Amino acid sequence: MCGVFGIYGHPEAANITYLGLHALQHRGQEAAGIVTSDGERLTPHRSMGLVQAGFSPTDLAALRGDRAIGHVRYSTAGGSHIRNAQPFAVDYARGSVAVGHNGNLTNYEALRDRLEARGSIFQSASDTEVIVHLIAASTQATVESRVAEALGQVEGAYSILFLTERELIAVRDPMGFRPLCMGRLSHGGVDAVVIASEPTAFDLIGATYVRDIEPGEMVIVDANGTRSLRPFAPRTRKLCIFEHVYFARPDSLIEGASVYEVRKALGRKLAEESPVPGGNAAEDVVVVPVPDSGVPAAVGFAERASAPFEMGLIRSHYVGRTFIEPQQSIRHFGVRLKLSPNRAALANKRVVVVDDSIVRGTTSRKIVKMVRDAGAREVHLRISSPPTRWPCFYGIDTPTRAELIAATHTLDEICKYVTADSLGYLSLEGLVTSVSNIERGASPDGPPATSSGEAAENGYCAACFSGTYPVPFNPNPKSRHLRLVHG
Repeated sequence: MCGVFGIYGHPEAANITYLGLHALQHRGQEAAGIVTSDGERLTPHRSMGLVQAGFSPTDLAALRGDRAIGHVRYSTAGGSHIRNAQPFAVDYARGSVAVGHNGNLTNYEALRDRLEARGSIFQSASDTEVIVHLIAASTQATVESRVAEALGQVEGAYSILFLTERELIAVRDPMGFRPLCMGRLSHGGVDAVVIASEPTAFDLIGATYVRDIEPGEMVIVDANGTRSLRPFAPRTRKLCIFEHVYFARPDSLIEGASVYEVRKALGRKLAEESPVPGGNAAEDVVVVPVPDSGVPAAVGFAERASAPFEMGLIRSHYVGRTFIEPQQSIRHFGVRLKLSPNRAALANKRVVVVDDSIVRGTTSRKIVKMVRDAGAREVHLRISSPPTRWPCFYGIDTPTRAELIAATHTLDEICKYVTADSLGYLSLEGLVTSVSNIERGASPDGPPATSSGEAAENGYCAACFSGTYPVPFNPNPKSRHLRLVHG
């Protein structure tokens, strides 16, 4: 869950990339970086923290060239250090290359062991660095061939950008785990090509969204224009469905589907599957979102339940997203900093709190207590996704099942732990139906396009909910994977 941005053919490439990364800040808050090219050399700048704090006007002025790539970093397991910040930029025998990666390589350890045995020296704890070494070791004649050969050896998730002195290359893995899209930015009669994790980055800079980069596609942009290659064998698409639940901004389009409309549909389906005990429409019921990610689902829930929607929790916008903070101690402290109860909306009410997910349960427990302490008579927790029972090995902060409360507790036990009066999750079938219907332009509340069971996940990766992994992954408990700082 990082964010990548690239641009080719704009005289203010560094400034545009800075703005693009600002629009992708929700995808990573630990570090940010930009690498530019003037056609002869690469110039990097990387910094810990937010984009705005890491780039001064002087820093941006030093990043010369009309092409650039940028990266905002979210790490899972492992330490937070500048050496792991991206894009990586290196010189090798055939020139220079920079790389910014969103995703996680599941065969990272085997590749790194092989490369180290051959004498490679690694400077970071990032899985992305193995791709750099594989490119450097390639004997292929062209940059795109070396990139294709390197990526042909890796497994897992990657939406990735490469910048050389002369080319910008964007590649999405054959299963399309993470989003990547292309747009155009007009200036002085010339159209610059822009690439981003989400089209919200285009909105900020005034670019036009063109299309999603397809799974397994490589897009090369250079002085001859833009061309597309498909160097990998086709695979069944497995877009991460959690992008729609939580990761992406609500004003984004993911594979052509409005994230906002999807989340509203999830809330409506949730209200059907898990109505509030005693009747939704009672005068003393209010529907309250956990801001910001729970707001669209709460709107949909309130709409279907015919219950008032209230902002019963007020978020401080000067605190980052607690889910993507790396240390558990910060998560606990962050809840109190981030949310405050609106007592006028909660007192003497039966409150339906709508959130997007429960991972560890500690945040939900604090929120329920906060709402009850503000005077709520009852607190009913509703979650607009299924129970998260399995770790993700494709780039989410769930390295072990032991950290997932739904993996080790029943629904009743979770309800008791978070101290709610009732708890309801959206079903996996309800989730997939809502997302797939909107993506293919059907009624979001219509019947599923596929049968129930395993086939219902067709087109999406829902391994965190079902345990069905598109790319098998069985790490050794003592392996580097559990200490990996993901791209």
